[in-house]
Amino acid sequence: MILQVGAVIGGWPTLGILVLDSLAGAWLLKVQSRRAWAQFRAALVEGRWPGDEVAQGALIIVGGTLLVTPGFVTDVVGFLLLIGGTRRLVAAHLRNRVAGGGRGAGGPRRRAGRDQGAVLDVEVVEIRREPGPPPVSEAGPAEPDDPGDGGRGTDDGRGGS
Repeated sequence: MILQVGAVIGGWPTLGILVLDSLAGAWLLKVQSRRAWAQFRAALVEGRWPGDEVAQGALIIVGGTLLVTPGFVTDVVGFLLLIGGTRRLVAAHLRNRVAGGGRGAGGPRRRAGRDQGAVLDVEVVEIRREPGPPPVSEAGPAEPDDPGDGGRGTDDGRGGS
């Protein structure tokens, strides 16, 4: 599509539109990402689960990625994901798809009339770990203190241990 637009309006105007488009997108990305970060922090301070804020942030990242990808269609979709209203609509749609159309919490969805009454036989196994040896630091095992220096670890220069 870039080549088609370039053939109609010329190469330099097309390049100019793409550059201006990228600059405007970078500014919008900066503004919206700061706003999403503030909303995420506010949700944590209020003690709310920040699921919607995380989804908004992910969509902002996707929108910003689409804006740096050359092309007019990707730019339009990227801008739509960076605009708060359309981003919220997309996030709500995705949330409903993941949650099974609003029929409860996430998890696998079942299609009507399929696998009804299927039984899943499982066995619960408990795994316990035995306590192992204490971890060794990267410096290696510690050297015992030299009783001749009172545990200070100083060298008085006499060459003795």
